[in-house]
Order: sequence, then C-alpha cells, then structure tokens
Amino acid sequence: MPRGDGRLSQDLDPQRPGPQDACGVFGVWGPGEEVAKLTYFGLYALQHRGQEAAGIAVSDGSGVVVYKDLGLVAQVFDEPTLASLRGHLAIGHTRYSTTGGSTWENAQPTIRATSAGTTIALAHNGNLVNTADLAREVAERGLSTDPSTTSDTALVTALLAGRPDMSVEAAALEVLPTLQGAFSFVFMDETTLYAARDAHGVRPLVLGRMERGWVVASETAALDIVGASVVREVEPGELIAIDEDGLRSFRFAVPEPKGCLFEYVYIARPDTTISGRNVHAARVQIGRQLAKEHPVEADMVIPVPESGTPAAIGYAAESGITYGSGLVKNAYVGRTFIQPSQTLRQLGIRLKLNPLRENIRGKRIVVVDDSIVRGNTQRAIIRMLREAGALEVHVRISSPPVNWPCFYGIDFATRAELLANGLDNEGIRRSIGADSLGFVSLGGLVAATEQPKTRLCRACFDGEYPIPLPAGNLIGKHVLEGVARRVDAEAEQRSDGGADRGAPGDLPLVVQRMAASSNGGGTHHS
Repeated sequence: MPRGDGRLSQDLDPQRPGPQDACGVFGVWGPGEEVAKLTYFGLYALQHRGQEAAGIAVSDGSGVVVYKDLGLVAQVFDEPTLASLRGHLAIGHTRYSTTGGSTWENAQPTIRATSAGTTIALAHNGNLVNTADLAREVAERGLSTDPSTTSDTALVTALLAGRPDMSVEAAALEVLPTLQGAFSFVFMDETTLYAARDAHGVRPLVLGRMERGWVVASETAALDIVGASVVREVEPGELIAIDEDGLRSFRFAVPEPKGCLFEYVYIARPDTTISGRNVHAARVQIGRQLAKEHPVEADMVIPVPESGTPAAIGYAAESGITYGSGLVKNAYVGRTFIQPSQTLRQLGIRLKLNPLRENIRGKRIVVVDDSIVRGNTQRAIIRMLREAGALEVHVRISSPPVNWPCFYGIDFATRAELLANGLDNEGIRRSIGADSLGFVSLGGLVAATEQPKTRLCRACFDGEYPIPLPAGNLIGKHVLEGVARRVDAEAEQRSDGGADRGAPGDLPLVVQRMAASSNGGGTHHS
C-alpha cells in the first residue's frame, strides 16, 4: 500500500524514520449519502498524513458508533464494515501519533458520553502544548478518561463531554479558547458536525459543499475525491457547526495566521491547494529557486521519489540539465508491521528504492530531495548511486536545514538527532558523502509559497515558535505517560469532596475492533 502521494524519501528505514506526518481528519454531513463510504474515501486520500491507525464515527441521529483499528485505511475497513456504519453524519481520522504512543487505545476518533445522554466523537490533527494543564483540569473536574489513553485528543473530548448542562456548541466555545497549540478538529454529536481550527491555523482544514451536504477535510484533495467543491478554508479561530438548519460560524479567538511551512515542502499532497497556492506548483518553484541558488555542472537531475519530484522538475527546467529517472520505488512497500530480517535490513533502502544503473552509470548526478533530518536516507542513496556507477553525486534539498523540533503536529527527531544541529553545510556534506550539497534558502522557500513570511510557522527552520512552549519538560509525544502519575498523586492528596462531581455516564455503544496486538483480536463493546 503506497503512501498517499507515493512518498518514500523519508520513510525508508522504519526503525529510524524521518519526519512523520501530521494526522488527517475528515467529516461529512450528508442526509441520503453513504457517509461512511465517503469518509473512507476521504481518509484514503489523506492516508499520506498518517499510517498508524484509522477510524470512523457515524451517527444516524439516535446514537454514535465508532470503528477504529491500527493499520492503514484499507486494512482497517472492508465492505461489510462500512455497510454496517449507517447514518447521515460521520467523521474520520488517519493517525500518526504526535501525543501518546502508537497504541490501539490512542486511535481516533475518541468518544465520550455526557451524563445528559449526548455522545461526542472527536478527531484531531495537530498537537497541543498545554497538555499537562489539560490533564490536571480533567482530574480536578473529576472527569473520567480511559487510563490506557494518553492522547491530548482524549482530554479535549472529556472536557467537551464534561459540560452536560450546556449544548455541545456552547461547551466548545468555552473549551476551545483554553487550548494552546496547533489543532484542526472535526467532531460530532448525534445530530451535528463541528469543525474548529486554532487561532494560528497551523494545520490546514477546508470546507467543501456536496449536492446534498457539507464536507470538512485536512486537504482539498480529499474534497476532490468525494466530488465536493471547495468553499473556503476553515478560518483560524473559527468554529463551524453544520446540521439540518444549515451552517453556522462562530469566532472563539482572534486569528493570527501561522500556517505550517513544512506542509508545502513535504506533508501535503501535490494536488492540494493551501491558502490559494497549489502545492505542486510551489514545489516546482522551490526547485527553480534551488537551481538559482546552487547551480552545478551535471549531466542529469533525478528526484528521490516521490516528494522530491516536483522540485527536481523545477531544478532541471531552470538549470537546463536533463531531467531523468535514476531511482525506482516499489510502490507497494509502505508502512508495514512486518519487520525485515537482519539479512534484508542490511540491504537498507533497496527494499523500497533501486537504482536504474543504465541511466546512472558514467554520469554526474544531481539528486533532489525534500529535507534532511538524520541523514540516513541520503547517505544510503548516495552510496547506492556510486555503486551504480555515478561519477559525481550532488545533493539539492528543497527546504532549509531542519534545526529545530516541531511541537505543532509533526513528529521530527529530537534536536539531538537532527543532523543539521551542530553541523555547518560542509559538515553535513561530508557526513552524507555528497560531492556538493545545497539547501534552498528560507527566503526562497517562503517566496515559493506566495504567502507573507509573517503568516507562516517556520519554527523547524528558524526556531521562532509562534505559540509559546511550556517551561520544563512538560511537552512532547509521551508527556501524558509521565504527567498522569503526577496528576494521580495530586488527586490522592485532595479531599474526597471531588469524588461526587458529575462524571460522564457510561460510554454509548462503541463498536471498536481490537487490534491483534492489543488483546488477540475480536470485537469490543463498551
């Protein structure tokens, strides 16, 4: 199963991956439509944003049902399952973990029932930076969460469900302003589809129209695949509610746009449009800029497929050097839960990429890739090209050096693992074994997006974090695994008075297919 746009360049070594994508979210309100199937195909279009788990929640007006599992969208769902998920309203999620480990319990959508009988299901793309504070608030309010769940998404769902005396709309308008970090949410109750985006709009979220309904999704490509027309982006700081009365919009925060610059480099599909700019066109322009900034005498320009392809096309067009194919990918080697044997592991990226020796032999090659994180991928590719007979290997990267980790929904390596941390350009070149190395400038990258620099989050490149980060170590992918123990200890010290605070009632019927790695398979009703 290939990734959504066939990208392999940073996913060649499952033991030491490059930047892992943000999640993908999808929601549809469509009476008379097969909403579960629409959501399935929407998630299929967003598969590149996360390959760890997938889930769909659906409502027929009387109750909400969730079906989720570890694995790719096509592995989690089949025809009979989708046929059983009937209703007029659905949300879906495809996950890469950015808060909480890659476990079945942390798969989304999350779901909670209120004591008033309302059910809330929620899917999240992004990462909150005040997760520790939210965990403390959940504990102090006496709200119950599954102790095996360690995601910020579960905390938000509990906080929304913990206000049974008000509508979901009102609860959202109270909870959303307290969240700090990057979030694009789709959520639902029995009758209404909701979508919300943080005040900075770090992660994308778009609104679409169908003949008989509405769609929200992480990328415009997911609207295309279900035949929805793009209406507009969900605005930063906006909450949207869609039900039988139509669409309503609320402002819960003053917008301060800071869209993720890395979406243009790597994350988004090339056929997606962000802030009016087609991603493929932006990447071709980045390649042109690379050729201007880092020219070289060579015989052929080749991409690391597939995310390096548009920039390689641009580099070749600007430089006049012939564009060609030098690396062939196996399209059916994506994320796998089968680890290669030691013998195969020693072959490294040859499981996923193989050189076209006849094209490479005796040539000076320019290799265009999207980013360098640890350098393992580029090191292996350069070695492979030299073994195939390349005379020279010149590496060109369509992003500046990644110097800083992301806390807003992309799981980069830690700063200590980032190759560019502590090495200059020459040091990186020597480390990967290239004859020359050039990164596009930050200014050149920003210009290619056609967005003002002030409207973009560039933190992974320049360390300027637009959303303040908490002091100490109360941040990171596994923050709740550590914070939970502290919160429990504090709870024990409090008086027993908090025990009677209105905790949510029992969960509604939730059909959740347990992953084999969780408890041996089977269906769990909670």
